Amino acid sequence: MLKNVVTALLAWAVAQTATAQELEYKMELGGALGGTFYIGDANAALFNNMGLAGGAKAAYIFNPRMSLNANLFLGKISGSTDDVDTVYPSETKGTPGTARFSRTVVDLGAQFAYNFFAYGTGKGYKGTHKLTPYIMGGAGFTYAPSPAEDVFTLNFPLGIGVKYKWRERVNVGIEWSMRLTWTDKLDVTSKEGLQLDKPYGLENGSIFKNRDGYSYTLLYVTYDLFPKYRKCNNF
Repeated sequence: MLKNVVTALLAWAVAQTATAQELEYKMELGGALGGTFYIGDANAALFNNMGLAGGAKAAYIFNPRMSLNANLFLGKISGSTDDVDTVYPSETKGTPGTARFSRTVVDLGAQFAYNFFAYGTGKGYKGTHKLTPYIMGGAGFTYAPSPAEDVFTLNFPLGIGVKYKWRERVNVGIEWSMRLTWTDKLDVTSKEGLQLDKPYGLENGSIFKNRDGYSYTLLYVTYDLFPKYRKCNNF
């Protein structure tokens, strides 16, 4: 009888210890929704001409501080030279050149993300936090289908965010990022009139100048997948 009681107590203690430990997961998968805007010759102000954006978001989790993120986003960007102070040349003398554009961009990328605090449920002995800010950077591809011509180019995302462990396996967050591209043709959607890739008819003097960019501000929800089961120590 006493042996059975001791066995039951030991089993209960082991179960409580396992419950108190925080279970880690290998991946996150979910969706994002928000807005996007373009920065270039036809817009110089942050958050101007915001368009709808959204898509899928995933992460491979190395540890509570580091992850490799991936995304497939779709967004609408637009701009007008009426929104900038620059005076562009015109085919007709006496009237400044103007241009307006609107197009869809598809963004596929990967970023390394670093959490300022060890991220988790806040349970167990590891001292994780349910809320953490993070920074990220990486590389990706931008595809913008016609009008005018298709654009396919590299992009280099840099961003910041905050995420919160809403439930044991559910994460919510907000993220702001800027995509710096390798092209100056995102704002060229017509073969007629002012061409914003070469508004003065001159070649770009440097690969680091006169490049278009765009930004995402997104709310997202992800779900943790594939638990990392750890072997128990044998005493």
